[in-house]
Parts: sequence; structure tokens; C-alpha cells
Amino acid sequence: MLRRLLAASLCAAALLAGSLPHPAAAQSDKTLNVYNWSDYIDPYAVSKFEQETGIKIRYDVFDSLETLEGKLSAGRSGYDIVVPTSEPTFARLAKAGALLPLDRGKISNWGNQDPALLKQVDSSDPGNRFGAIYLYGTIGLAIRPDRVRALAPDAPLDSLDLLLKPENARRLAGCGIAVMDSAIDVLPTVLRWRGRDPNSTDTADLRAAEEALLAIRPHVRAITASSSILDALANGEYCVALTYSGDTIQAQARAREAKRGVEIGYVQPKEGAQLWFDMLAIPADAPNPEAAHAFINFLLRPEVMAGITNHVRYPNAVTAATPMVREDVRNDPNIYPTPEMLARTFTVQALPASAARAYGRSWNRFKAGR
Repeated sequence: MLRRLLAASLCAAALLAGSLPHPAAAQSDKTLNVYNWSDYIDPYAVSKFEQETGIKIRYDVFDSLETLEGKLSAGRSGYDIVVPTSEPTFARLAKAGALLPLDRGKISNWGNQDPALLKQVDSSDPGNRFGAIYLYGTIGLAIRPDRVRALAPDAPLDSLDLLLKPENARRLAGCGIAVMDSAIDVLPTVLRWRGRDPNSTDTADLRAAEEALLAIRPHVRAITASSSILDALANGEYCVALTYSGDTIQAQARAREAKRGVEIGYVQPKEGAQLWFDMLAIPADAPNPEAAHAFINFLLRPEVMAGITNHVRYPNAVTAATPMVREDVRNDPNIYPTPEMLARTFTVQALPASAARAYGRSWNRFKAGR
């Protein structure tokens, strides 16, 4: 869940920030400090909130969950709203006491969220105490169908076999294979492909996932941040990439705008895709929690969430927003999975410390190729 640091986004953030002081500076109840993924909101929503409330938003962006978690773990970040992905960052921050429990009495629009999706987040946030759902998506394969068909005409286009079977990866290596640099996203996906529990911490299961990744490592061109994959996909540098659905959809739109003949598709694997959520949360030491609650309540309005989805092309959890989403977006199953596709998804759970270390060791061996 995500998850993008682009020049256009930085310019937009700068325009929104204006000459407002750094969060660590003197605060006002008329200032709200937001820390979100880049290129991940409708600017109109920001200006509308400011107009309605008189609260000025200072909008900063991050490009990795590590950056976000580091700032909040250190304390005194100065932010009022943060948008961590459900696993692992949001779950860890909630458990560590770095987030403020939400006061639902101040969020009258809380009930606009799909109960089924809130239940999915419950594995990261029991009782949904610390976060509201902002946007969500799946993890799957971004592909260039024309290049894949040319190099591996008999390879399946609906399965992780396309990437994880070495004979397919070998044939596709020449047109570029990328895997996002995220153990918590990739290893559970591979476990599911191997027919294992994606939340397994069993040593044998983890070894099976590691062996599958090592088998394709010679054919993988890049293991990198999802934001880098997004840009490279739009430029036609990869023909297969294991990454986020939303990043793939954004790359698809940019490739069309560039008019270079780069066609990008998205595969939600038939074996089952990991479902991720980006959450609206309030740091425990937020300078302006009242304004933060007001902003969450504002974002959960159907017309506001519909505008955000139309702008960034990620689905939201506000059910009444769906009819307001553009038809080409809401009817695209790669953006809004069908009920059948959702039934095959899974969520990951927070890892015990020992399992997290084992994940890290397996991931480092995959990256090193040994």
C-alpha cells in the first residue's frame, strides 16, 4: 500500500506549502500538517478543505515507508496526518504507541467505509482503532503484453508463472524484469504462488519462497523502489514487473500521454493477490489533532473520495463514492477488483521480530543472488 516521488508532485507540494513554516516551528490551530505519498491526492480536495474550514494545509511528501516510519519513531515529527501502508508500517506504529486512537465521535463519516474492507484491515489494526482507509490496491504483475507475447507466446498472462517459472523469466529477461524492493510485499506473494500460507513464518516455507526467487534472480534486471518501477514502466524499460496495481495504472496513463507506443497491462494473479491499504492516521504527538480529525472526516465524504480516485486512479473504500467515479475507472477490474477477484485476495499480518529478521535475511540473499 503504494506505494512515487515525482517532480510534478514536488511542485504541487511546494505550491500547497507556500511559505508556511516547517512542522517543528510554531503551530496554529489554523494549520494542518500532512505527510503523504507523492502524487497521491486530488489538489482540489486540499483547496476545498482549506476554503471550507479556514485551516491551511502544509503538504509534504515521502517516497518510502522507511522514511515515514523513521520520522514518526523519532518523535516530534510535527505532522498531524500521515498515510502509512497497513503492513508493516501502520501496524508497527500503532503497536509502538506512535499513533493516536481515533475519536469516532469526531468522524461522522466513519460509517461510509465498506465494512468488509475495514474487516480486512483488522488484522493490522484490531478494532480499527488507529486508522481510516484512504486508498487500497493489490500486488501483481505489470506487463507489456506485446513484448511478452513476442518473446514467450505460450506463457500465461493471468498467473505468477509468467515471472516465477525460470523458463519464462529467462525468455523475458531481454526486455527487462523488475521486482519491487519490498520483502513484506514480495515474499507473501511468492508463498501464495507456492501453495503455502502467505502469512507463514515456518522456516521451510520461507526457504521455499527464497528458492523460487533465487531461481529467477539471474534474469531480474532491477530490484528497486516502486516509484522507480513506475517511471521505467512508462518509459518502456521493463516488460514484466512485480509491483503495486495503482503504480501500474499510473504508469499506463503516463505511457499513453507520452504517445511512444508503450502499452502496459496489469495482471492480478489467479493464484491470489495481496491486498494492501494506505491508512489515514494521526501521530500520537500531533500538534493539531482536532484539525486532523476534521480532515479525515472530510476525506471520507463520497464526493471528495470520488474526486481523489478519479485523479490518482486508486480505488477507495467509501461505497457511496463509487457511482461518482468515472465510468472507465470504476469499471476497470484492475482498479476496482470484481467480487470474485477480491475473494481470491489476502492480507498479511504483522510479523514477530524473529520472523521479520528471517524475512530480511531471505530478502538480502535474493538481492545478492546467493
